[in-house]
Amino acid sequence: MVEDHKHEESILEKIVEKIHGHGDSSSLSDSDDDKKSTSSSSSSFKSKIYRLFGREKPVHKVLGGGKPADIFLWRNKKVSGGVFGAVTASWVLFELFEYHLLAFLCHFAIFALAALFLWSNACTFIHKASPHIPEVHIPEDPVLQLVSGLRIEINRGLTVLRNIASGKDVKKFILVIAGLWVLSIIGSCYNFLTLFYIATVLLFTIPVLYEKYEDKVDAFGEKAMKEIKKQYAVLDEKVLSKVLSKIPRGALNKKKD
Repeated sequence: MVEDHKHEESILEKIVEKIHGHGDSSSLSDSDDDKKSTSSSSSSFKSKIYRLFGREKPVHKVLGGGKPADIFLWRNKKVSGGVFGAVTASWVLFELFEYHLLAFLCHFAIFALAALFLWSNACTFIHKASPHIPEVHIPEDPVLQLVSGLRIEINRGLTVLRNIASGKDVKKFILVIAGLWVLSIIGSCYNFLTLFYIATVLLFTIPVLYEKYEDKVDAFGEKAMKEIKKQYAVLDEKVLSKVLSKIPRGALNKKKD
């Protein structure tokens, strides 16, 4: 009897252990499911974060990546400072001192050629080796890549202008007209060299500041885009719809055909 009782107790203990083990495994699976659900929810939340202009890539990739993006984002402060300093010195030289580009290139070539010519002849008199003047060649591949990239961007811009001129998108038409009007005002106030320098200053400041305060700028941009959409809806309802309603439908049908 005692042995039967012990046998029954051992069976009961095994059953209880199995039940607890199943409960632990189920709790572990539940915790894993909870972790997966939280991770999926967090990833979905990250994917729903608003980015300025619908950007999906980091700022470094938007700028094209590589060394140009490193320069604009000040990855190497010495190189970026040197490039920015050279551009600033050129602007001061040509704009503030009113030194013309053609005259500068000619004077620089005269000075360089004269210095090398005198140095080479002086080396023959003092019996020293003549200076080694390196051969400079423009590589073909980077030039072809640059021209190809410019061709793609120009064709893309021409396609956008063609779609706008066809009268299919009123919103883009208004934005382009407003942008060209603002550029015409800015162009009438500054010359091309000053505009180029302003664009360079913006490239060296805005991307790095945006990368530093990305979340704050995106949150403000989201609010601004909502407000712009509201104002555009009001403009569309009060002005654009009335203007389009006055256009004969036959003309629109001819355009679509």
